Amino acid sequence: MLYNNLLYFLVAIFVFSTNTPPDKPSIPALWTVFAAAIIIWGFAHIAKRMSTGIAVGPTIYSAVEKKLSILAVLVFMGFVYLLDIKYYLKPLSFGDRLPVLTNIAGLGFFFFLLTVIWLAARPHYQKLFQRTYTPFAFVLSNIKANLPIVLPWLVLSLTFDLLRALPFPALAEFLRSPWGDLVLFAIFLIFLVLAFPPMVRFLWGCTPLPPGPVRERIVGFCKTQGFHSDILYWPLFEGQALTAGIMGIIPRLRYLMITPALLEALSNDELDSVLAHEIGHVKRLHLILYIVLFLSFSLLTGALAAPLPHFILASDLFYRLLQILQVAPQNLLGVLATAPILPLMLIYFRYIFGYFIRNFERQADLYVFKAQGTSIPLIASFEKISLLSGGNREEKNWHHFGIGERIDFLNKCEQDQAHIKRHDRKLYLSLALYFFSIGLLILSLHQVDIEKLSGNHEIQYTEAVLLQKASQEPGNSLWFILLGDFLQSRKMEQKAVDAYEKALAITPMNAAANNNLAWLLLTAQDKDIRNPERALTLAKTAILPKERGYIMDTLATAYWANGLIEEALTTETKALRLNPENRAYYLAQIEKFRKQRWREKE
Repeated sequence: MLYNNLLYFLVAIFVFSTNTPPDKPSIPALWTVFAAAIIIWGFAHIAKRMSTGIAVGPTIYSAVEKKLSILAVLVFMGFVYLLDIKYYLKPLSFGDRLPVLTNIAGLGFFFFLLTVIWLAARPHYQKLFQRTYTPFAFVLSNIKANLPIVLPWLVLSLTFDLLRALPFPALAEFLRSPWGDLVLFAIFLIFLVLAFPPMVRFLWGCTPLPPGPVRERIVGFCKTQGFHSDILYWPLFEGQALTAGIMGIIPRLRYLMITPALLEALSNDELDSVLAHEIGHVKRLHLILYIVLFLSFSLLTGALAAPLPHFILASDLFYRLLQILQVAPQNLLGVLATAPILPLMLIYFRYIFGYFIRNFERQADLYVFKAQGTSIPLIASFEKISLLSGGNREEKNWHHFGIGERIDFLNKCEQDQAHIKRHDRKLYLSLALYFFSIGLLILSLHQVDIEKLSGNHEIQYTEAVLLQKASQEPGNSLWFILLGDFLQSRKMEQKAVDAYEKALAITPMNAAANNNLAWLLLTAQDKDIRNPERALTLAKTAILPKERGYIMDTLATAYWANGLIEEALTTETKALRLNPENRAYYLAQIEKFRKQRWREKE
């Protein structure tokens, strides 16, 4: 269940944290509230109906909770992408100084959807496990059970935002550097190693196994394996779940957790075999490898995040979608830049991470041969757990082999222990191939020449942004003027002419549009675009609203280009009087008008 919840929270955190809230919501606030109420009511109704059968047993309870959790993820995505929930939560970030607060609020909303599930399940849970809870206590117990999944993300995000919010520019610059990433990585590791295990112990309500024969036997067996750990009761499903777990890397902060039901169900040898399995995780460094597998994926996505937007901007598909969808370009770019990461994340954790988890579990199973010399007690434990839990012996999942598969493999190793070495060799080769591949991918992504990749796509993107603004405000010529100015600065002269013409079609007397087009018709590098006669007409129109120095300069240049030298000199002298701070430029213009002749095709 914990591994499944990990995937749900990963998706929810990713969807919310990578979403860019719009400048204004897609539907009015009142309609948003109405739609939200209907969706939540429908979700609660579905949760109530699906929860009616969970009192049959823990397996059914887990299966129903899994289906409803997937539905909660889908509903959450609807709130993010369709109802713009992040837009309404964004003010919590104090002007983007602490964006983690908005993300925490979004995560809180996902917890709210899970709360709907928990409240629907509470009566049936109480009947199944013979335990009474108030609604508040039941919700709180579920929050505490799931909170460890998101604690690392919360700590890292909060630490980064708090450090960035400090009034020290040098610190903010340092945090953006590779050294800053290294410091945050170190803080994250320290948290995982030192703080995380005790916090989880508290949240899960684990208590020390009391002194007595059972504890003495467990301690004695651990000593024979050179293993040290605190031994705790694990009250999972009111202690009725048949399971055990290990948590913590440092021996003094390591916890061996066992449910009371498992202690009651197993014989001494069977209990030793389960302990051997958990010790095997530590001896084979699986706890460290879990962290490395998580962090290597983070490094991969970080390396992919830099060039991905440029690949998207290089695609004509982006601009076609922009025309079809009529959404803000930055929002579409944000969605397309994050869209590949979500399936990549699901594939990675479901198949690659899942592959290693399953094989780590098998390797931990095989440790019983080292600890006990035989797997017979562990096989008996699996048979008993399968029988008492009422589960399907052959049922598989993405993070564990089925109990039947585990038993069959142990029997093969019982007959020929060469299978143990083969499995170890397969796993170590898989890890070597994984680290080589992930390292090669990260190195290759860092070698991408982003500036070369960008090419002219910055121009195309800016043009798309201004064109969309123009389409949203068809009566405002400003956007076409800005587009013309931008294109002219990039030497895209014919496109600039077209943009100015569109501006003049909206406001024929606009001074800026007339002046800028006149200047372009006089100075274009493309000689075919030059048109001094029309430039003179445009410049005369530009000067009508108000005489300005720079417009006078355009008009003087137009006179000069049309051979009207005296008019050009008179007009340029007037520009000098209007704008004396640019005296040197205007005097140079006057000198040019006197000594040179304008040639259209020069």
